[in-house]
Amino acid sequence: MIGQIIGGSYGEIWIRQKSGERIELGDLLVADDILLQVFDLEYGSLMEKNDIARISGMQLEGYGDTHVHENELRNYILVKAKPLFNLRTRRIPKHLPSFFNILRRASSEDFKFLEKPENAIYLGKIRSGSKILDVPVYINGKDALTHHILIPATTGRGKSNLVKVILWNLIGKSYAGVLVLDAHNEYYSYKKNGKNYGLKYHPDAKSNVIYYSTNPPVGERALRVNIKNVKPWHLREIIEFSPAQEDALYLYYKEYGEYWIEAILASDMNEERNKIKGVKPETLASLQRKLKVALEIDINKNGEVYERGKIFSTREGERTIRDICDFLEDGKIVILDTSSLSQNLELLISEMIMSEIFSRYKSYKEEGKLDYKPVISVVIEEAPRVLGEGKSNIFGTIAREGRKFNIGIIAITQLSSMIPREILANLNTKIILGNEMSSERKAIIGSAAQDLSKDDKMIASLDRGEAIISSIFTKFAIPIQIDSFEELVDRERVDRKRRENLLLFE
Repeated sequence: MIGQIIGGSYGEIWIRQKSGERIELGDLLVADDILLQVFDLEYGSLMEKNDIARISGMQLEGYGDTHVHENELRNYILVKAKPLFNLRTRRIPKHLPSFFNILRRASSEDFKFLEKPENAIYLGKIRSGSKILDVPVYINGKDALTHHILIPATTGRGKSNLVKVILWNLIGKSYAGVLVLDAHNEYYSYKKNGKNYGLKYHPDAKSNVIYYSTNPPVGERALRVNIKNVKPWHLREIIEFSPAQEDALYLYYKEYGEYWIEAILASDMNEERNKIKGVKPETLASLQRKLKVALEIDINKNGEVYERGKIFSTREGERTIRDICDFLEDGKIVILDTSSLSQNLELLISEMIMSEIFSRYKSYKEEGKLDYKPVISVVIEEAPRVLGEGKSNIFGTIAREGRKFNIGIIAITQLSSMIPREILANLNTKIILGNEMSSERKAIIGSAAQDLSKDDKMIASLDRGEAIISSIFTKFAIPIQIDSFEELVDRERVDRKRRENLLLFE
């Protein structure tokens, strides 16, 4: 017995906390088989405010004994809670628990109805306030990935840790392929406290985690892409073209096919070489400058195109995009180390890959083969840069239409308010971590799958690793504690050593 219902309404039940007990923000309580969650706390008293002020003043100024008689009866904590779920009917409750009902804390036994779904992704354990219950929380991976996942939080609340935990649990699961754009090179392998961590150290990583880098370690793949793979529509998000310039791009692409970039750069307007009717010299000159800068390439006096940067090549990398798409289709995790690339180059590479995947999966749907293919998802850091207002790229298309073709997005952001409401509403699973910015909490709450209108203070108070799952695939908004990725890897190492010792003993 930790408290008693003393009033309120359906969405705001008032509870008097029992003296000697401590109820926290986010605590899960049970009354009449109804699961309640605490969303606010305040002081309550049977004494008049003037009397309280007078007693306080006497204590502060040293006026002798100011003991309050029957203090535990006169002063108390008033708890405000909202109904979450009816544990008996397994539905959203539509009635109030009994007046004066005594409450207890929720226990692991109350959540036996939470079953492990098909194609399960483990996210963490149920959290009641700051207490962790031994109840694992899963979501259906296929459903969640194709209907998009949003991970919003301010810096330092564990966004990257959560993504690593999700990916760790997807390795070796052939039903999903995931492209990871790793802008900080923190997913594949890194050191912490003298130990090696990362997805590389998963027991099934050797055949299921593919790593590309501009400076790959021995045995890994080089991230080099041939300019023949670049199409005019890939460049729209990273280069601003005038209508005349955009028309010229498509004219050259139509005329020269995969050699269209070389044709533009090698065009000499003083001769007839590579000249296309209707393209003005100034338009062509501007295109040449823009392509050289964007793709980090140039042309010598002999008319030979050469590379100046780390990614685009004229001699190698013809199969890179195709190979990455093949790996994704095989249900593998593909990590691209983009830490040494500009944001524009990172966007261009990801646009090329996901455009190819989208085209393939549209064809599979038309051919009736889609159900035999793994779902595909892409992890995007700082999602507003590709999903923000006015963006017209493959990621916006996937956010709106991807679920029809089993393609989804895992969007990570500090600024949910920068993503249009239409797209936010389409991100049907939100794993909400701590956020102290009021405008961002409002954007998240306004687009959540469940009613989180009372959860503003709870979201602001979430500590590192604490989260709320709001999804169309969960029965209610579930508070969880996410595992530490490093602890997950350490446990796997201990388990592996134990298995090896058992084999030696046998």
